[in-house]
Amino acid sequence: MKAAASVPAASRGYDGGKKVPGRKRHIVTDTLGLLLVVAVTAANIGDRDAAAGLLMRLRRMHRDITLVWADGGYTGGLVGWCRDKLALTLEILKRTDDMAGFMVLPRRWVAERTLAWLMHSHRLARDYETLTATSEAMIR
Repeated sequence: MKAAASVPAASRGYDGGKKVPGRKRHIVTDTLGLLLVVAVTAANIGDRDAAAGLLMRLRRMHRDITLVWADGGYTGGLVGWCRDKLALTLEILKRTDDMAGFMVLPRRWVAERTLAWLMHSHRLARDYETLTATSEAMIR
């Protein structure tokens, strides 16, 4: 998400994959798409790096959750780390290589729909907040 000029450079970054300067929103939702945990980081922070703190917060706030679905950006050692350290099953939902264009993937569309709901708010269409904690509070 693009950041306004009021956002300090220390909490902004550049996402090379999407070619967008600003911040990233990392969310965990329930199966209905309701927010459970939110984290806002600089855009140059990788998904796996941000997910560690996000999932630790999820474990503290919602002890009964045992299965988390995530997209392909969260592959690698994070799956084993979740299993060993947090007692969470992290299941990665990947696109197949033969898919061309947009394709609805099982369970992943729930988080995408939640992000789309957030973008309907004019205040959340761009990040205006100086602190990432304030940005997280606005999303909640």
